[in-house]
Amino acid sequence: MRNLITRLLFLVALMMPVVATANVNADVNGDGEVTVADVNEVIDAMLGDGSNNAADVNGDGEITIADISAIIDFILNPYEEHEYVDLGLPSGTLWATMNVGAISSIEYGDLFAWGETAPKSEYSWSNYKWCEGTETTLTKYCLSNNSGTVDRKTELEPEDDAAYVNWGPSWRMPTLDQQRELVNKCTWVWTKWKGVNGCLFTGPNGNTIFLPAYGDSLYASGFYWSRTLGPNYSRNACIIYFYSRDTYTIHDYRCMGHPVRAVRASQD
Repeated sequence: MRNLITRLLFLVALMMPVVATANVNADVNGDGEVTVADVNEVIDAMLGDGSNNAADVNGDGEITIADISAIIDFILNPYEEHEYVDLGLPSGTLWATMNVGAISSIEYGDLFAWGETAPKSEYSWSNYKWCEGTETTLTKYCLSNNSGTVDRKTELEPEDDAAYVNWGPSWRMPTLDQQRELVNKCTWVWTKWKGVNGCLFTGPNGNTIFLPAYGDSLYASGFYWSRTLGPNYSRNACIIYFYSRDTYTIHDYRCMGHPVRAVRASQD
């Protein structure tokens, strides 16, 4: 009987309308692959034979056939390819040509709180995923008892990385060191490209990437997340910041919404 129910649920999911896979984490069983085994994990949770929170694949707060459909859609339509540039940096890091959630290099794309993988309409401590409503009640990525539950994690895990979840396992948010390398090993110029203010970085080999800024005035600026926790306070995470006169790395409150420019380690 159980096998029959499993097959019926699978067939129903196949007949459901295609769902967006941009923000799903379809690797339910955590084995690094998205396969029918992940569908079985969701079915187990639906039938009461498992308690895997990751079975809520589409993040709607429920475990239903829609989650099975999301996995199947992901299997049939995996992550799309995204372009990247080799700037000739010593580390070999390859930088994406556009932000996560953007469809061109001059778009700001989606905004993410640090450690969250989907955009939202409001960014504050009250609705931040990794706290209980305040900056002193952090539940993950915490170094001090004064800030919450200590786990000593200082870099985002893949499942909390907006680049990894939205673009696939070849991509990550940059580390602070990678952002520093971009600032220190490239030349940069504040410019207006195709009507958009931003910063043009030119690597040692002459290749370039453009990071759009927010705003149309002289006071436009850019804030881009790294995947590295802030150096002094767990409530902060590191960012690259630039405006018309300077560019450098600093940090900001984790609950704030900023864009992500993803990186790859190498051409694989």
